[in-house]
Amino acid sequence: YFGWALQEEIRHRQAVEEIIDFLEMAPMRKRVVGVLPYGMQKRVELGRALALEPKVLLLDEPMAGMNLEEKEDIARFILDIFEGQGATYPDAPVLRDGIRSIILVEHDMGVVMDIADRIVVLDFGRKIAEGTPAEIKTNPEVISAYLGKEN
Repeated sequence: YFGWALQEEIRHRQAVEEIIDFLEMAPMRKRVVGVLPYGMQKRVELGRALALEPKVLLLDEPMAGMNLEEKEDIARFILDIFEGQGATYPDAPVLRDGIRSIILVEHDMGVVMDIADRIVVLDFGRKIAEGTPAEIKTNPEVISAYLGKEN
């Protein structure tokens, strides 16, 4: 029994090491999360979620409060997670194979338009549109809700 548990522990540690490498967190690996810069704390949150090897990844405002560079990093990570990294990260199935279903709740419409395949737009909790980024950009109800109605 202990041999099996040890092998499982080794497998999990290898996967975590790959997640740390993937998210470029190696330089701060031994630091307390609470003292890290805000953007790095958000990376730690993403890493914790990935360590659970989810089939569906739900990200709620992963870029809230970040500067442009931090948002670009997180967006790149999300796209790379979706696509999978193949042989680059063989010990972390979630990175190797990718996650084919990522649900992103985000208010930064620029980011959403850049990385989403499908978008659902809510206005005060009511669904007002669903479609591709191109469809959403031109949807009159979305334009009215988010830009105000023309007089």
